[in-house]
Amino acid sequence: MKLAEASVAQAAQLEEKIRSRTARVGVAGMGYVGLPLAVEFARQGFSVTGIDVSPAKVARLNAGESYVGDVPSPVVAELVRQGKLRATTDYAAVAELDTINICVPTPLRKTRDPDMSFIVAACEEIAKRLHPGMLVILESTTYPGTTEELVLPMLERSGLKVGRDFFLCFSPERVDPGNKTYQTANIPKVVGGITPACTAMGALFYSQAIQTVVPVSSTQVAEMVKLLENTFRMINIGLVNELAIMCDRMGIDVWEVIEAAATKPFGFMPFYPGPGLGGHCIPVDPFYLSWKTKQAGLEARFIELAGYINSQMPHFVVAKVQNALNDRSKPLRGSHIHILGVAYKRDVDDTRESPALDVIHLLRRQGARVSYSDPHVPELHADGLELRSEPLDERAAEADCVLIITDHSAFDYATVVEKARLIVDTRNALKGFQGDHIVRL
Repeated sequence: MKLAEASVAQAAQLEEKIRSRTARVGVAGMGYVGLPLAVEFARQGFSVTGIDVSPAKVARLNAGESYVGDVPSPVVAELVRQGKLRATTDYAAVAELDTINICVPTPLRKTRDPDMSFIVAACEEIAKRLHPGMLVILESTTYPGTTEELVLPMLERSGLKVGRDFFLCFSPERVDPGNKTYQTANIPKVVGGITPACTAMGALFYSQAIQTVVPVSSTQVAEMVKLLENTFRMINIGLVNELAIMCDRMGIDVWEVIEAAATKPFGFMPFYPGPGLGGHCIPVDPFYLSWKTKQAGLEARFIELAGYINSQMPHFVVAKVQNALNDRSKPLRGSHIHILGVAYKRDVDDTRESPALDVIHLLRRQGARVSYSDPHVPELHADGLELRSEPLDERAAEADCVLIITDHSAFDYATVVEKARLIVDTRNALKGFQGDHIVRL
């Protein structure tokens, strides 16, 4: 059989495996992105192998236990029992797989340039075991060009040719932790391949588990889609955060302004201010684009300006606390500040890039004593902090100021309003409550 004929046969074989759901699926990186994806394909009947460098995660998954809030442990336990889901730390498993999705972290360095080390490490391991007829999909958020310029050369060192011997795509993850309406199965999946054949294979694969698949013309388009989505949010949040600072200076209620503006049925989309940006995506992803544009000799001015404004919000929050205490003839130094919520967003347990971390550091630097309550984060071990969540009923009454950073739905706000001497609310969690002791962002 000629090489071209062999390649056609391998493509047809992979297509048939995907359609019949006998393809052996792999997911590298079993975190907030990888685990929900692995579970969704396992629920659709595929045999899924999760690969992660953390022995602790692997052990918990193989014991049927989930560590991601959006994935219930009973679901994981049942899939493990059925033999549809297993986890390992050994990339040797790739040799037996038909597809693999790369869902490893892509953090920023201190210099705000992308850290590709996790992608490189995963691709090096995959390249050693890459075999004809395999589909590789990168999902880790990154700069435009990563799939073609970084991943493809690593995989082709094996001697296999993309579009002929194996298929390579990029598909941006769109995970929204804590969202009860939109989860992995019903969030439209964008996918772009190195070649049209790659795109078609990637789209076929995702269509087995995802309700809507959106093919695009290239990996660069797919990569840019993700950055546009999160840059859009980051810049608009920066705008409304700056508006909040303006309104504060002019004595205007920014929340009332936004609520009234949102009644316009066209040409306006409400965004809300807060204590700063959190999570892995919105505070990080736009700077991949900023870094890439600098390589092209351009400056991403909107991104840099919005990033600066958003990064100043923890300072603005601490100033609000300090001023509120001063109005009551009390210094910040020596005061007890009790924080409500240290997760980066409502009703999740994720503290990555949480503005609460910056606020705690800034308060401590000013000499304040800080404690916190968060039903989703019983212990805080992040950014050099070692704290435990404390009972809200007790701390609300004794603290000099209660500072609402994350508006979890589990908090009893009526009790907080009743017991606290002073409250600084950065999320408008106390909408509808009145009192001279309530200070809003």
